[in-house]
Amino acid sequence: MKPMNQDMSRGWRLFAYVFLLTFTVITLFPLIWMLYSSFKLQGEIMFHPLGWPRDPTLKNYHDAWRMGNMGVAAMNSVIYTGFGTFFTVLFSLAAGFALTKFGYSSARVYFGVFTLGLLITVNAVITPLFIMQTRIGLYDTRIGVILPYIAFGLPMAVLLACSYIRGIPDSLVEAAVIDGATYVQVFFRIIIVVASPVMATIAVLTFLRNWNEFILVFILTSGESMRSLPVAINSFAGRLNVNYGMQFAALVIGTVPMILFYIGAHNLLISGFGEGALKE
Repeated sequence: MKPMNQDMSRGWRLFAYVFLLTFTVITLFPLIWMLYSSFKLQGEIMFHPLGWPRDPTLKNYHDAWRMGNMGVAAMNSVIYTGFGTFFTVLFSLAAGFALTKFGYSSARVYFGVFTLGLLITVNAVITPLFIMQTRIGLYDTRIGVILPYIAFGLPMAVLLACSYIRGIPDSLVEAAVIDGATYVQVFFRIIIVVASPVMATIAVLTFLRNWNEFILVFILTSGESMRSLPVAINSFAGRLNVNYGMQFAALVIGTVPMILFYIGAHNLLISGFGEGALKE
């Protein structure tokens, strides 16, 4: 029986390796193809779509950066993503602290309201959101984009924050209050420090979501000075004429920062889940 079990174990292990290797190749090939195609001119892309560039050039990047106003779009993406992520993390941790440690009888109701937010999609509310922002003067402004980023990021962030902060001993908070600390001091000096794993998890997930967000910026802004990178990249895809070289270059400009951020922060994401980001 033992040799048979060993053979089955080796067989499953081989199958797993082959499956994961195949999945990795399928996943990475489009990214690699996009990268080397960005160094090819339009004609070479059309006649040799899968071939390596015969005469590599940076013209696509130069044209995409200049014609697509990518510098302004990149700055806007950093502003939208940075502020949206910062306030989402701050508000979610504050909400998690209040809902789990203050002992309010209505805490479950408020937690349920936040949880219901997971069922609301951007597409479902984009029309009333557009009308509301137009009437109150937030249309085509940066704050008009950042506020929805925060609102749509809070439901999942509050769920993660509450699940983690609930596991922090109440005695830790009570001891700080007895020593004379206010709840604001407890929040900034204890909760944020102890909850740093889940804070990192929320930050990474929110950053990736905000960086890739398209429809809010596309609908709630109209001027080129307010566009983010996804919206600027979309401008290269015309109905009658598509310059694939510039489009690939623009995609690389928008994708590389996200990949680098994830590579640098994936350990924080794993540790956040591993140390109990979803524990009850």
